Amino acid sequence: MNKPLTSPKLNSATLMVQGTTSDAGKSLLVAGFCRCLVKKGYKVAPFKPQNMALNSAVTPNGKEIGRAQALQAQAANLAPHSDMNPVLLKPSSDTGAQVIIHGEVITDMQAKAYHDYKKVAMQAVLDSHKRLTEQYQVVMVEGAGSPAEINLREGDIANMGFAEAVDCPVIIVADIDRGGVFAQLVGTLELLSKSEQDRVVGFVINKFRGDIKLLESGLDWLEKRTKKPVLGVLPYLMDLQLAEEDAIQAEQTLDTNDIQLRVCVPVFSRISNHTDFDMLRAHPQVELTFVKQGTPIPSCDLIILPGSKSVRADLKLLKGLDWDSDIAKHLRYGGKVLGICGGYQMLGNSITDPTGIEGEIGESVGLGYLKMDTVLTPQKQLTQNQGKLLLSTQNNNPVTIKGYQIHVGQTEVSPSEARFAKLKSGEEEGCISTDNQVAGSYLHGLFDSPLALNQILTWAGAETSILKDYNQQQEDELERLAQACLDHLDWNKIESLINNQIKQGE
Repeated sequence: MNKPLTSPKLNSATLMVQGTTSDAGKSLLVAGFCRCLVKKGYKVAPFKPQNMALNSAVTPNGKEIGRAQALQAQAANLAPHSDMNPVLLKPSSDTGAQVIIHGEVITDMQAKAYHDYKKVAMQAVLDSHKRLTEQYQVVMVEGAGSPAEINLREGDIANMGFAEAVDCPVIIVADIDRGGVFAQLVGTLELLSKSEQDRVVGFVINKFRGDIKLLESGLDWLEKRTKKPVLGVLPYLMDLQLAEEDAIQAEQTLDTNDIQLRVCVPVFSRISNHTDFDMLRAHPQVELTFVKQGTPIPSCDLIILPGSKSVRADLKLLKGLDWDSDIAKHLRYGGKVLGICGGYQMLGNSITDPTGIEGEIGESVGLGYLKMDTVLTPQKQLTQNQGKLLLSTQNNNPVTIKGYQIHVGQTEVSPSEARFAKLKSGEEEGCISTDNQVAGSYLHGLFDSPLALNQILTWAGAETSILKDYNQQQEDELERLAQACLDHLDWNKIESLINNQIKQGE
């Protein structure tokens, strides 16, 4: 495999979690480890060398990282920092992605070109890791996908390539709910090199349901076969509502008698920041439907057009699926439409890309519901914002709204349009149609503030209860996750792995 490019002096412990598959539970396990280690008195930071995701977050100093690392930072009681995710890839096509290094856009690359760029990216990874080891006792590392992808092993910086470079132990997690958990674990281990197998210090099985006694014979066989310990079996945590990095969580547990508002979100090919809808999904009086491609938008009270990494391409997709006709019908029947970021741009008159920022140079005709025009520009807007929501409702007292912006493009709004929010900076943001049926904003996370969420739902036509703050909701769920980790993992073995590394660096 890869030889170490550097050998940073070990003055802290690094422990890495890799998975047998994507969505095996790596992100949540690292978040759980971070919170548990904080409770045990360690100073810990999360780290993901390379992330590929369209769901990102903005750090306090205006850098961009994966959303999962922002959640893990919260679990560690830290503000998110670009060193926690030094390489972020945001797919713009099936073969290309925007490359973000240390929180800033470098360029767009095709897959083959990025493969050649990995040596440069690896140095950025090691620089960030070194800085974290100088500040924290424990660096909890999340791998990406699976370490056993044969075609991706050369030049790997996300899994075993990184683990070999910094010489850290690895825990492998597998999702038993998918089925075939023993084949996942044994097969993954078998496909690793001898040195990589040696650094695997144990397994964690995730999402177990039922009587653990029925699993014990399999655990004994696994330990005997691999000579690796099972460090724990985590139970399936029903309705765990933590921000997901990639997978859109559509499940809801609702009493149909309590539903006050029906919301539909069309799923674009390059949908971004789908965690915008987590608080809607969590609301007991809101039925949230993610509309799959090829399916008409059903009858509802509110249609929300989400963000997109490729706005003009997804606008073309929307029209090709006749979702524009569904939206027009929805508005004729008195429904409301809200656009967020790329979805907001689509609601205007035009989107122009004069230099090919998101693909082909050209101009797309928008849906025309808001009097505004957007020009895509190279400079990405990365800010955290706060201000007053200006939606017209029966209770028209402006409430505080918080959010963050991640977008390219400058939007010129007609002076005749009302504005969606007034930010603390004095800037007027977003806009609202003259008939008060359509609104749009660049703010991601606009549902996370309880009063803002309540007022938006009131604007959409429903009187709903006020929920807790999103950060508090995430905090409660992190505590629930941490308790499961404390109860079901072998902390004697885990802490010995950490403490032995720390002692070696003294």
